[in-house]
Amino acid sequence: MEGQFRVNGVNHTFSFSADETLLDVLRRHGFTDVHCGCREGSCGACAVLLDKKLVNSCLVFAATSIGQEILTVSGLGTRDAPHPIQQAFVDCGAVQCGFCTPGMILATYALLSDNPNPSDEDILRALDGNQCRCTGYVKIIEAVKQAARRLDRHE
Repeated sequence: MEGQFRVNGVNHTFSFSADETLLDVLRRHGFTDVHCGCREGSCGACAVLLDKKLVNSCLVFAATSIGQEILTVSGLGTRDAPHPIQQAFVDCGAVQCGFCTPGMILATYALLSDNPNPSDEDILRALDGNQCRCTGYVKIIEAVKQAARRLDRHE
């Protein structure tokens, strides 16, 4: 199969088999910021925004994503100009090993896009399904709150 995809604002044509997941197609084409974790949809490491909806790319067939807008964490900012959410994660020390970080940042982005002033309960619900084995979530939750404050002030 072959399909057109718009990833991080750039159009791509990818070839893939009918049973391939979006995760595998993205990684094979160089989007290694989409991490391969459990392949069961329970860890969140492979999260992407698909037409502005947070999904686990390991559970999505690539064929169903043809023509859709895909955002990975590298589409948010750069090393020299990080997105405020990315910077908040760094500043709060919420990036220990980094494996869960792309999914956590995209879950935060999705949350703050819909709810710029989330409660603790809203944050916990938004991060549910994203597993972190390093931080204990305290610094991640702090980073989400910091990002919300920064985005509210339009820093």
